Amino acid sequence: MEYLSPTTVEEASELLAARPDAEVFAGATDVIPQLRAGRAEPGALVDLKGIERLVSVSADDAGWTIGAATPTADLTGNAQLSAEFPGLVEAAGLIGSDQIQNRSSLGGNLCNASPAADSVPAMVVNDMRAVVAGPDGTRTIPVVDVTTGPGSTSLGPGEFVVEFQLDHRPARTGDAYLRLIPRTEMDIAVVGAGARLSFDEAGVCTSAAVALGAVAPTVVRVSDAESALVGTAASDILGNGDAMAAVAAAATAACNPIDDKRGTVAYRRQVAGVLARRAVTAATERALATNGAATDGAAANGVS
Repeated sequence: MEYLSPTTVEEASELLAARPDAEVFAGATDVIPQLRAGRAEPGALVDLKGIERLVSVSADDAGWTIGAATPTADLTGNAQLSAEFPGLVEAAGLIGSDQIQNRSSLGGNLCNASPAADSVPAMVVNDMRAVVAGPDGTRTIPVVDVTTGPGSTSLGPGEFVVEFQLDHRPARTGDAYLRLIPRTEMDIAVVGAGARLSFDEAGVCTSAAVALGAVAPTVVRVSDAESALVGTAASDILGNGDAMAAVAAAATAACNPIDDKRGTVAYRRQVAGVLARRAVTAATERALATNGAATDGAAANGVS
């Protein structure tokens, strides 16, 4: 098995086109344990962390660009990104230990295609897009379309994720991610729940996104919960009114989980309803805390 370390996206694409037996990695925090567990070795491993574009974070007036191999420690240490998207950054910060955080990345967490990946529900509710490079050039797709099942993605031969695009949040918008694990840290989610809500000046929800992880082969958008929230006043959401009962019921109904050592089907369904409601509450509180101030994209220019 060869180790290859390209320094540009073009070089990586050429290597993968010439070596169909090659496999890319962004941090190796998944691939190394998988190889040690007996997974078939590829002919070559292509390390993406030597490509500057894949390990950079920047912002302009339109939004954020996050390299797919950027260490999650760089995200949790970015004050401006954390202030604008606390749920996304908190989810990224749940990937492994402090040591792992210096190698783990959003791209690796997504493309490993674990149903329990912590960052993916938070990425989905924030409508993040993945820029994918391959033999035919680049294309941009919604993050939700990357994973197709446990361990499988929609990426074609020789394709890899270069970076993620994230629009600045509108005024009065907040996001959140919560998970349940058997231990206090460094464990795989029994259920994960992400939420993002926006409100108008009168405090009425104008848009909502709710997504669940670890309850189906891929992340699940809970459209019935989203519909129940739109048009609902923030006071009703925070007061645990009828809309929140609908959120919990919709989250439970949206699950298609499995029984395993971390939880039964019935337990996961119950937890999904509870976590969805709590994530919606946290996102609402954060949205109201913005006091109507939209993010100033210009002020974020040059962030790295």
